[in-house]
Amino acid sequence: MVSYDLTLRVGRGYRRRVRPIWDGLVRIGEYVTFVTRAIIAIPYTLIHYRKHVVRQVAEMTFGTKSLLSGGGTMGIVLAMSLAAAMMLGVETYRGLQLVGMTSLSGMLAAIANTRELAPVVVAIALAAKVGTGFTAQIGAMRISDEIAALDVMAIRSIPFLATTRMIAAMLCVLPIYMIGLLASYIATRLVVVWFNGESSGTYDYFFHLALSPTDLWFSAIKAVVFAGIVTLVHCSYGYFADGGPEGVGRAAGRALRTSILAIGVFDVVFTFGLWGLVPEIPGMGI
Repeated sequence: MVSYDLTLRVGRGYRRRVRPIWDGLVRIGEYVTFVTRAIIAIPYTLIHYRKHVVRQVAEMTFGTKSLLSGGGTMGIVLAMSLAAAMMLGVETYRGLQLVGMTSLSGMLAAIANTRELAPVVVAIALAAKVGTGFTAQIGAMRISDEIAALDVMAIRSIPFLATTRMIAAMLCVLPIYMIGLLASYIATRLVVVWFNGESSGTYDYFFHLALSPTDLWFSAIKAVVFAGIVTLVHCSYGYFADGGPEGVGRAAGRALRTSILAIGVFDVVFTFGLWGLVPEIPGMGI
């Protein structure tokens, strides 16, 4: 009898320790399956739910989740781009001033703003403005059994809810990305040339020498992919939300933290994947 009780207590203690790990692995598997199904369903969505994709594009451009007008995302991107680029200009100039190479400020501004600053700023703004709205909207549908109703009506809920939003976000992110990139260029030049008195001709020469069309294409690709990643993260958290309105609020907060972490991780991956481990500047022969 004593041996049985001891075995029972040990078994319960083991389950208490293992159960959280097992639940975490199950949840990770659910999210990975969700993302995989959403990406695979892109052709199906473009064929069967193209009208819903158009509605999502219209909603993101001029609706309540607006990226372009009235929704505030444009102002957020401009403010973040200006602030980050100005600090980049300050630290770039001060660092190069220590070694007497301030003439290369334009080169570093072209590389840093294009390859890193603009795509990351746009992705974070998208997560804060649009992504949290996706989580709340889909989470509300989950707790009110609307997603179950879609499945009953033979509507594939993941393509209809997640893939359509992912495609729309990847299409709509380009305008604010380009405006944010332009604002970062202007802010860095303002700090280096106007505030610190660097030669405008020297700055512009090295800036245009280091900036290449390939860098612009790769940077735009990063912004578009980040938009897709942010959308999938937020839609997945909303899709698996539970616990009523309070659970939807928790899901929105967790989704924002996860999307920002994903942006940082994938930014490193894409930087090394697109530009290589050894940096090159073809215009300068290095």
